[in-house]
Amino acid sequence: MTDEKYMREALKEAKKAMKIGEVPIGCVIVYQDKIIGRGYNKRNKKKTTLAHAELIAIDKASKVIGDWRLEDCIMYVTLEPCQMCSGAIVQARMKRVVIGTMNPKAGCAGSILNILQMEEFNHQVEIERGVLQDECTDLLQAFFKELRIRNKLEKETQNMERFGG
Repeated sequence: MTDEKYMREALKEAKKAMKIGEVPIGCVIVYQDKIIGRGYNKRNKKKTTLAHAELIAIDKASKVIGDWRLEDCIMYVTLEPCQMCSGAIVQARMKRVVIGTMNPKAGCAGSILNILQMEEFNHQVEIERGVLQDECTDLLQAFFKELRIRNKLEKETQNMERFGG
C-alpha cells in the first residue's frame, strides 16, 4: 500500500531525530509519487520552536516545487501536527495529510482542534489517520521511556555528587 510505503519513510526520518536525542517525529512530502521533502524534529539541536519535522519538510518541498503552494502534495507525518504545523499545512494548500498516531495533548488535526478542516479557512486538507499507528506509537513510547530513565539517572548522579554519595 502506498500510504504505508511513505509512512515507513517518515518513520526513518523519526529515527534520525531519536538518534540525536530529539522527540522522534518524522515527515515526508510526496508529489507525483516522489518524495520532494523530508524532515525530522530538530527543536533542541537548532534551539528553535520552528524546527518541527513538518516545517522542515515543507521548506524543502517548496524549494523543489519552486512555490509556496504545495497543492498536489501529500504529507506523511508520524505524529499528529501541532497548531503551528497545522496552520502551515493549510497555508501551503497541502492536498492531503496522512498521520501515523494522534496526539491527544497537542494535536490539531482532530485531537484538540482540527485546523486542517476548518470551514472558515479558504482551504481544507484531506486527512487519513492511523497509518502504521502501532509503529509510530511504539517509537514515541520507547523514546519517552528511555528519557525518563535517563533523567532519573542524571538526578541520582547529581544527588550523589551533591551529598557525597
